[in-house]
Amino acid sequence: MAKAAASPAFLVLVLLCVAAVGWAADDGAGLTKFKVYWHDVVAGPKPTAIRVAQAPSSNGSSTYFGAVVAIDDPLTSGPALSSAEVGRAQGSYTFADQKTIGLLMSMNFVFTAGEHNGSSLAIMGRNEVLSSVREMGIVGGTGKFRMAKGYAEARTVDSGAKSGKTIVEYTLFVKE
Repeated sequence: MAKAAASPAFLVLVLLCVAAVGWAADDGAGLTKFKVYWHDVVAGPKPTAIRVAQAPSSNGSSTYFGAVVAIDDPLTSGPALSSAEVGRAQGSYTFADQKTIGLLMSMNFVFTAGEHNGSSLAIMGRNEVLSSVREMGIVGGTGKFRMAKGYAEARTVDSGAKSGKTIVEYTLFVKE
């Protein structure tokens, strides 16, 4: 019995159909988008961000290069610190750029109230503080966000230059 050979044109057509099905499956379904406000308090009686390490040259650097800060920052539903707390940002950031204020952010957004209570998101990436919008990767999660991926957009609401209380709006785009 003779074997039937598939024509190259037929194989290309099959590959295109398979690719089209794959592209259609990634149409934004399962995408969750929401905002939280990150409050980084470095001054006052109850700081939520504390410098835990630094290079001998960090204080003399205009970018604080080499300093490491541990955080347990409130996440709220609105920009005011008195807004409902929905979780905590726990982790650290490192001043990792010698030319501009560029941070390496490594933190978990741990949700303790609201719609995402009991879940967390792991966020990691570069945060060039003086840029109007910064993007960091969402590299995982727990609970509702188990095996999540996505990205976070950060926008500074208040730099905290005078108060020592920085407020940043995080818009989270999570693919579950």
